[in-house]
Amino acid sequence: MENKVQVQDHSQEILSVIRSNASPGILRNKLEDYHENDLADIFPELTLAERRKICRILDTDMLSDIFEHIDQKQAAEYLDEMDVKKAAAILSAMETDAVVDVLKMTSKEKRSLLTELLDDDAKKDIAVIAAFDEDEIGSWMTTNCIVIRENLTVKQAMSSLVEQAAKNDNISTIFMVTEDQTFYGAMDLKDLIIARQDSALEDLIVTSYPYVYGHELIDDCIEKLKDYSEDSIPVLNNNNKLLGVITSQSIVDLVDDEMGEDYAKFAGLTAEEDLKEPLKESLKKRLPWLLVLLALGMVVSSVVGLFEQVVSQLTLIMCFQSLILDMAGNVGTQSLAVTIRVLMDESLTGKQKLELVWKEMRIGFSNGVILGVLSFLIIGLYIALFKGKTFGFAYAVSGCIGLSLVLAMVISGAVGTCIPLFFKKIHVDPAVASGPLITTINDLVAVISYYGLCGLLLVGVLHLAG
Repeated sequence: MENKVQVQDHSQEILSVIRSNASPGILRNKLEDYHENDLADIFPELTLAERRKICRILDTDMLSDIFEHIDQKQAAEYLDEMDVKKAAAILSAMETDAVVDVLKMTSKEKRSLLTELLDDDAKKDIAVIAAFDEDEIGSWMTTNCIVIRENLTVKQAMSSLVEQAAKNDNISTIFMVTEDQTFYGAMDLKDLIIARQDSALEDLIVTSYPYVYGHELIDDCIEKLKDYSEDSIPVLNNNNKLLGVITSQSIVDLVDDEMGEDYAKFAGLTAEEDLKEPLKESLKKRLPWLLVLLALGMVVSSVVGLFEQVVSQLTLIMCFQSLILDMAGNVGTQSLAVTIRVLMDESLTGKQKLELVWKEMRIGFSNGVILGVLSFLIIGLYIALFKGKTFGFAYAVSGCIGLSLVLAMVISGAVGTCIPLFFKKIHVDPAVASGPLITTINDLVAVISYYGLCGLLLVGVLHLAG
């Protein structure tokens, strides 16, 4: 029997609680029964007065947890509504990576003021994270983790854990360092809890625990992070000193962002669109691709012009041009998507890449044959019955359309595979071989295939006209 997970929506309940006439103490107790994410979800539905009421009633720790679940832009707007000291206190209690993201969304003047009011530890941690570029994994780390010396006893380690747990709540994995803060290994909280006090701490430490360097590019290490499926992965500097950790939540957000970027690239954009993005920025993202596609479109139009004589003698074939072009574009886009997914495996050999091209061509051929036969039968019947042509004429044209489909789909499958392989070879993100580019190139392929065969077979061999 299949189990279904039910997700409860507490929005109306929370709104009713907030809008009740309960005393601040009772109101706080009731709100503390809800998850921070549920409370974050209702913030946009609250009035300014209601948000200020909540910020007065709840303590800083709970508010910081709520703000970590709010979109960075919205969080910056809500912080701007409150007293600057209160906002700074909330930021100081938030995860360091979240603080950095929120501060990026505030005005320059407000950012300077908030940064100045942060506590010393928060300032220090923010400076460490802000030193990394946005495309480096270190920009996504947090300093919220438990760090213990590797030469302590089990009892001493437990004491250190309790002491740090007051400020750091990512405690499921404990990270071990040497005296000079060099990363040594990690241990599971459970192992430390059940260990005997006289046990050697060394026996509990996993010295082969995975890690990444802060300056590693996100694209280069995201797959490694996903594969390990750990709650936290340590981030080191170039001297192997522990800087912070990448949490599983950050990895989820990273994967989501990467997927968003890939979708944007498929659409011919250089980054994800934003509703509030200035017109100038949107133009900068779209225009370069549109210029390239314009040039390619002109080439396609010029090629069509080369077959003007064929079209003038057999105008009927113009009706089915879009069919060939659409199917070629669809096949190319499918092959592109499959190829990019396969290219995530960095260990692919040259032979395997050739096998991929050959496979996509065979798939294109097989699909082309099936669709070509259907087109031959249906279009031939359509031309004969609705265009008033003889069955011989009708099926000669539909036969050429069917052959064109097969040829265009085979070539498009190869093009859709070879282009991302080429981009990968020259160390360019294969996702930039976007859908619009593939479609335009395959339009060119389809035009040449279709009109070339029509000119060769229908006009040149069969001498048809009409």
